[in-house]
Amino acid sequence: MTRPIDPGALSVRLVLEHPVETPDGQGGVETGFAALATLWARIEPVSAGLSEAAGALQRRVTHRIWLRARGDLNGGMRLRKGARIFALVAFRDPDETGRYTLCDCEEMSP
Repeated sequence: MTRPIDPGALSVRLVLEHPVETPDGQGGVETGFAALATLWARIEPVSAGLSEAAGALQRRVTHRIWLRARGDLNGGMRLRKGARIFALVAFRDPDETGRYTLCDCEEMSP
């Protein structure tokens, strides 16, 4: 069972963004993001590390982000805090009470 969370711990303001496709004029599409909602959250760092891809080092930072329960989350969405972007990897109701959504996120490098 997950430990209870104090609603006052949701003290970080985030913007929930969803992907939007627009025609590129050549038969394809460009994917951008549009704001869907502004919400309160709690961010917990989980892990950080380096990995190598194509001969370059890449940092990988993961977080758990707590939100009030939402039924409109989908794959491909992301959360933004200023210039920081958190890609939603997975999300779930941590204690099956319908009060909160716990998101597993990966911070995207600039």
